[in-house]
Order: sequence, then C-alpha cells, then structure tokens
Amino acid sequence: MPKPEHFPNREIVAPWLARLISVALVGLGTFISILIIALLTHNTGEMWIIASFGATCVLVFGFPAGPFSKPRNVIGGHFLASLIGLTFLSIFGPGWIPMAAATATAVMAMILTDTVHPPAGSNALVIFLGAPGWSFLLFPTLAGACTIMLAATVYWRAVDTIKNSRAPRLADEPES
Repeated sequence: MPKPEHFPNREIVAPWLARLISVALVGLGTFISILIIALLTHNTGEMWIIASFGATCVLVFGFPAGPFSKPRNVIGGHFLASLIGLTFLSIFGPGWIPMAAATATAVMAMILTDTVHPPAGSNALVIFLGAPGWSFLLFPTLAGACTIMLAATVYWRAVDTIKNSRAPRLADEPES
C-alpha cells in the first residue's frame, strides 16, 4: 500500500487520516484505470477488459513498489499466461485437463521468466472458459495490461509531484 504521505496538504495530519487518504488514492487510481479501459471497450468495439485486471489494479495501485507491480511483471505475466492458454486450447481443445495444464504451465513460465504477476495466473482459465480466438492476446490482454500500467505510471507520478510540491507531515513527525 502506498505510504500515507501521498496527499496534497501541508497541515499536520493524524495517522488514521493519512491512511484513509492513501486508501482513497488507491481507489481513485483503480477507478480511473478501469474507467479508461471500459471507455476504450465502448468506443473502439474491441474488448479491453478481463476480470484479472481488477486484481492487477489491487497490486499496481495498492502496492505500486511491490515486485509483482513492475511493468515487466504486469505486461509480461498477462501476455505469457494468455499465450500459453491460447496455445493449449488450440492444441488440446477444451477440457479440464488441458485447462489445468495450461494454468500450471503459465505459472511455471512466469516464474522461469521472472514475469510473475499473480492476477495473470487466471488468464489461462479465462481462455478455457470463454474459448476466445488468438486476437485475445492483443485485445484485451496486451492492450489492457499496457493501458493499466500506463495509467498507473502517470497516476503515481502525478501523486508524487503533488506530494513533493506540498509535502505534508504526520502528527508524530518532528518539524524540520
């Protein structure tokens, strides 16, 4: 979770209020990202949304400095898991065993390539349940993951700019 200093005022702020503001910033970033990909879906006629993107937002907004929130992990993990899911579906067809094998292979591949992104682990399942075509790799997988990462990067840079221009201090911090 982002540190409580991500809020734009100079007053002394109680720790509980700082946490509440940090959580609100996480929610706002998530709202903006999901709204962007929803509007892109609506306006382009392409599907930009998959359920795992909600969990991706938990990581990139709630834990932006975490190891699974890096662009390599978010984009690479989603892409790799979807590629493996589509490959297994194409080769073996639908079924419980190919679905389980695709998911396990996707998890192992993410670990081997250092692109672990836990929400992406569900992409192979989504593919087997919905049986999309190869275009799923571009829309929603790659386009959506890139959009979320771009939105998160811009969002947190804006928050940091506000924070650095008007640095608050917590009630228990000494004045400098």
